[in-house]
Amino acid sequence: MTRVLNAGRVEPVSGEIRSAVVFLHGYGANGADLLGLADPLGEHLPDTLFVAPDAPESCAGAPFGFQWFPIPWLDGSSEDAAERGMQAAAADINAFLDALMVDEDLLPEQVALVGFSQGTMMSLHVAPRREDPIAGVVGFSGRLLSPEALKDDVVSRMPILLVHGDQDDVVPVQSLPEAAEALQQAGFKEVFAHIEKGTAHGIAPDGLGVALAFLRDKLGF
Repeated sequence: MTRVLNAGRVEPVSGEIRSAVVFLHGYGANGADLLGLADPLGEHLPDTLFVAPDAPESCAGAPFGFQWFPIPWLDGSSEDAAERGMQAAAADINAFLDALMVDEDLLPEQVALVGFSQGTMMSLHVAPRREDPIAGVVGFSGRLLSPEALKDDVVSRMPILLVHGDQDDVVPVQSLPEAAEALQQAGFKEVFAHIEKGTAHGIAPDGLGVALAFLRDKLGF
């Protein structure tokens, strides 16, 4: 049984919803952490609804934050617990996306996922396993979970943009080319990459600008 995800939202500048961007936050954060990006993005994506759910589990390492799944080397959980948590969160995200599309009368190709860190891991896991391809995925500062399984599990292929800081000491920048290679080997034709120079574990203005151009293109602006 899936869990209902609490989500904040920012309505389109135009007042008319023709597309949606769903933000998936990082470990120990919450939806509001990324929803602030709706302000700089929204003026250039005027018909886009921005939605940012909180992950379903409270985070032991951040009392006011949430996690999509536990991380053994940070919280002492087991690998089995991490895998179970990830699979459960994937089901929650899929149910959230399905409900959003029904409620807002949107097609999969009108919806994009934007993840950060653990949210990127979830985005890259969920989107390729959905029945219909969404408009695209933007993954900041994350990695591809179980890259060896993707080739057998992939159901739909969508454009993907990977963005990473070259000074990231949380998720190594090497995760970007590793993810890109696995995606390409799994048949993804549109895999784009951008390295943020001098950037640690975060989103720099140049990375956000590249993401905006990608979203404008894939959402039809």
